[in-house]
Amino acid sequence: MRNLRSVQQWLQPGLRVKRWLLLMVFGLLILGIGFAQGYVILFQNKDIPSAISYVTLEFLPPYWRVMVAAIVGFCAMVIGIYELNTTIVQPVVVSQRRHTSWVDIVRQHNRLQKGLRVVAIGGGTGLPSVLRGMKHVTNNITAVVTMADDGGSSGRLRREMGVPPPGDLRSNIAALADDEDMMTRLFQYRFAEGGLGGHSFGNLFLTALTEITGDMNTAVAVAGRVLAITGRVIPSTLHHVNLGAYIRLADGKLVQVIGESNIPEISGTIERVFLDPENVQALPEARQAILSANLIVIGPGSLYTSILPNLLVQGIVPALKASSATIVYVCNIAQQPGETEGYTVAEHVEALEKHIGKNVISTVLANNVFPNRKNEATHYVMLPPEGHPLWEQYHFVLADLTEAEHPWRHDTAKLTAQLLKISESFNGEKHAKIIGRTA
Repeated sequence: MRNLRSVQQWLQPGLRVKRWLLLMVFGLLILGIGFAQGYVILFQNKDIPSAISYVTLEFLPPYWRVMVAAIVGFCAMVIGIYELNTTIVQPVVVSQRRHTSWVDIVRQHNRLQKGLRVVAIGGGTGLPSVLRGMKHVTNNITAVVTMADDGGSSGRLRREMGVPPPGDLRSNIAALADDEDMMTRLFQYRFAEGGLGGHSFGNLFLTALTEITGDMNTAVAVAGRVLAITGRVIPSTLHHVNLGAYIRLADGKLVQVIGESNIPEISGTIERVFLDPENVQALPEARQAILSANLIVIGPGSLYTSILPNLLVQGIVPALKASSATIVYVCNIAQQPGETEGYTVAEHVEALEKHIGKNVISTVLANNVFPNRKNEATHYVMLPPEGHPLWEQYHFVLADLTEAEHPWRHDTAKLTAQLLKISESFNGEKHAKIIGRTA
């Protein structure tokens, strides 16, 4: 009975199995007809050798001969396909998903292949919260990741090996892995002592692949195939670039700071960030992914040191403007010391407009629940005040996006649900004018 139900499941619509089974049977039928015609031509008007006579069942009546041949051939075909799958495919699949049936695996694969074309833009801390949820919705994910990191292990590898910083790429590759928990632990593992002290395994892995393949983009693609990640991760640019900022100090003096890791260390208000050099070009794959996307998610993450460094790469903003996708800015839940202290959602959006212009983003997704937990002093990013012009200029989607244990972080399930709702509500209309708010 269980086997019968299994067969019925395989014949369900949408699995794309019946069409190939029918094609295989058709091919075998044509092949059989060809052999039969060859047999007739070869032995027509000739005595058939006794050995061939036994193999071709000449000793049986014609109708019995056809039935026996059909039954034996069909059984051999079924057994062969089953054993081939058992020998080659099943060990690989079952080792990954021991509690998932083959039918469910095929159904899920087909569903994910037909899913949204999603581009997520950001860095290594906030962006994985988008990827962790979206990888269960679609296989068509492209993460475009900043290349301006110059601190920690990534900074050391930049200076010593001359490679682009791998740290943010590493975090997003781990987020898209099937066994994310183990992959994250492996990629984030840091050596404590010796010459490798302070380096993470993932950074060294990507650096080694870069040395082997010749560039970071190819290295990340190879890593994605080796680790069987869902979707792909690409750097926004392969050029060596530094992030700079103009910061207004408390005494009114404007100072220039170079280096992504140095910016949060300066006490003041960030006026503007820039790339050095300014004319770095975006990867063609990044532009193409943006142009072909259905949904583009910017953030969450560090506004000035993770998100804007991607958007300042030449070719990214023109691609965003030309894309027909719904473009969503996911605002941070909490203020970030050294970058967005005192910011509301309005200041986040205004900072984006200041750097990339208006009419690029269509939707702002913001948190509207602010838990007040004992012994915690989280400074939340509050909503714009009533009557603020931004309420009229953007489609605001407000929802509880907080993680239960760490309310300053985005909850992956909540975030994914809201992004899917936004995508469905716009249905490809990039700049739908919806006045007011959606809760």
